[in-house]
Amino acid sequence: MMLNELLPRGFTTRPSSMEDLEAVARLINTCEIAVEGKAETSLDEVRMAWQAPDLHFETDTRVVLSPDGEYVGTLDVGQRQYVKAYMYGFVHPDYQGRGIGTYLLHVAEERSRQYIPLAAPDARVSLGTGVSSNDQATRSLLENNGFQPVRHFWRMGIDLDGTTPATQWAEGLTLQMMAPGMERALFEADEEAFKDHWGHISSPFEEWERWTVKRENFDPSLYFLAMDGDQIAGFAICHDEKEMGGWVHVLGVRRAWRRKGIGLALLHHAFAEFYRRGVQSVYLGVDAQSLTGATRLYERAGMHIVKDNIRYEKELRAGRELSTQSVEV
Repeated sequence: MMLNELLPRGFTTRPSSMEDLEAVARLINTCEIAVEGKAETSLDEVRMAWQAPDLHFETDTRVVLSPDGEYVGTLDVGQRQYVKAYMYGFVHPDYQGRGIGTYLLHVAEERSRQYIPLAAPDARVSLGTGVSSNDQATRSLLENNGFQPVRHFWRMGIDLDGTTPATQWAEGLTLQMMAPGMERALFEADEEAFKDHWGHISSPFEEWERWTVKRENFDPSLYFLAMDGDQIAGFAICHDEKEMGGWVHVLGVRRAWRRKGIGLALLHHAFAEFYRRGVQSVYLGVDAQSLTGATRLYERAGMHIVKDNIRYEKELRAGRELSTQSVEV
């Protein structure tokens, strides 16, 4: 059967293009509002994803249009080292249960299977996606098509009231903001810290650079580095996402400097700076079963769970798992 036959009569599909950017962002927001009660994805986030150098619209994206031209479905597919395929798909809440989600899921799997010959010969290849625990329709669709829940990830948040404790630094450590010329050192510190993160698989400097220091809202005064001499001991990469709140997008401490209170100090400094700028709420994402105990740190800092996301995976080829699964303590 041709995949297009899964779509309702009169519905059409084609690869996305930059001309679809605003319509797709609106569709994603409509889906988020239906599940979470509020929009959570900005136009800039969609644009950045679509500007990835390894994303090819013709093979890696789809939009689905209703007979009257309404955007009712969207899909992006990507990969890491050809062993970790991932998909981001959405179906308009008014059009669910009509085969559109099944169609997008089959397109994603068909595309992901094309990565298998490009992956290391003995490596396990999988297709994964994240779904809100509130989104029962998508969870059922995935489970009915061979996907298994493998991990929970939490969004944690805190409402600031100006009472954040004063930052306490271990002896010999100093704080500085990101400065020109430090990009490579910060990338290497990030890679080292997150080798201990479940599911981590290395990415090239250029990809990291695009998502951090080359993004449109890059603000080096919100990139906080805990320094031990000329070494980066820990770091917090933060962004003011305006109506989406303040975000600690990445918080990491390198192994040699752990258990010195650096993570908590970086959090307290970030909270104080956001409050000084008039930001009321701050969020971050964390593996609910964090191998390094990050959830306990965030709870100690006064943060609480505001959203539960479930990571689903389907194994496309058995083999050696290349991503981090455990940490030796």
